[in-house]
Amino acid sequence: ETGENKEDPEFYFGWGLVLVLESKLRALFTTVFDVMFAGVNSIYGSKNGEEMGGSSSRVSSMSMPRTEGEILQSSNLKSFNFSELRTATRNFRPDSVLGEGGFGCVFKGWIDENSLTAAKPGTGLVIAVKRLNQEGFQGHQEWLAEINYLGQLHHPNLVKLIGYCLEDDHRLLVYEFMPKGSLENHLFRRNSYFQPLSWNLRMKVALGAAKGLAFLHSDEAKVIYRDFKTSNILLDSNYNAKLSDFGLAKDGPTGDKSHVSTRVMGTYGYAAPEYMATGHLTARSDVYSFGVVLLEMLTGKRAMDKNRPSREHSLVDWAKPYLTSKRKILHVMDSRIESQYTLDAALKAAYLALQCLSIEPKLRPNMNAVVKALEQLQDSGRDHKGAPRNSSVRNSHQHSRNAHKHQMKNANDLSNRNSISYPRPAASPLST
Repeated sequence: ETGENKEDPEFYFGWGLVLVLESKLRALFTTVFDVMFAGVNSIYGSKNGEEMGGSSSRVSSMSMPRTEGEILQSSNLKSFNFSELRTATRNFRPDSVLGEGGFGCVFKGWIDENSLTAAKPGTGLVIAVKRLNQEGFQGHQEWLAEINYLGQLHHPNLVKLIGYCLEDDHRLLVYEFMPKGSLENHLFRRNSYFQPLSWNLRMKVALGAAKGLAFLHSDEAKVIYRDFKTSNILLDSNYNAKLSDFGLAKDGPTGDKSHVSTRVMGTYGYAAPEYMATGHLTARSDVYSFGVVLLEMLTGKRAMDKNRPSREHSLVDWAKPYLTSKRKILHVMDSRIESQYTLDAALKAAYLALQCLSIEPKLRPNMNAVVKALEQLQDSGRDHKGAPRNSSVRNSHQHSRNAHKHQMKNANDLSNRNSISYPRPAASPLST
């Protein structure tokens, strides 16, 4: 399960029938699900960002509170006045906006590191202030859920929540500032600031995000994240991944229950098919979402993109058949990281993604197994620092490109294909 299978390439063959069945079932499942809350699309980029948070994980000794009063009193977070945050963000100036999503806008601000009071712009501790849009897709319950979970859960791979504001109709959240922004931007935004992540950095981010999910699923926390996607993975100045946006998180099943029954919410393209069809939520639902994100990191393509040819709208459906063979895997790998990895590493990462994307939840590895697989993959790459040990990958790339060019030349239906674009995900609510 950890991607360490060393059999010859034909061990992938058994996946063929499974892939056909999965494709048929997914076609049925996707009819019941539509685009949901899109996370904040961060565009952080300040060199003045300072990092916060400890190196160990912990959960508050109190049991998860249930009433609003208990949540606010037990969170150990600073309660900010609205006027303080207005000053800290320079009156929520438009040029302070870091991103915008279903919750509202996120603004850059500054506070004193010791007193946590508003500081002069450019001095003190840099923060990110998320302000609830009263007419947005998320509301008070999502705001409260964020405080409920991030007020008590602490881990190096979870973003740090510093405080909140509850005053009249104002609902705000104050976080540590993440200088490198979101994984989404680094994968899909093509401009001078957001450079493509290298293979090594992608594996580092994948491992960090996996550790965050593994902590949430642990007996210590027992939380189902429910909205794992690239826009919710933020990066600090050293490209350490931290999960953000816990507005859709749920407590995991207790006692002899196998799942949590809930309204279907999340983001189209990332949610597990059984959850879309039944509303039954388990930790393995998050594992599926992780598989989608890992596939995005390998391919450099979005989970869903209707600007691509129809058969490529769904990244999972399109890419799966290529993940089972050494001869095909290079067709889907991101060309921007060509020759930065060994063929063996690409196959192991692809096989791990394939396991996570199994349509049968019980066949998906748990996140601890995913962490172990990624650690082994990272260790195996340190000796050659991400570069191929020989020319096999480079030659394979060249062979794949030549073969692909030949196919394109002889396929009239592909000759006029437009170049792929990367639209931002839509944001709209869904309930079932």
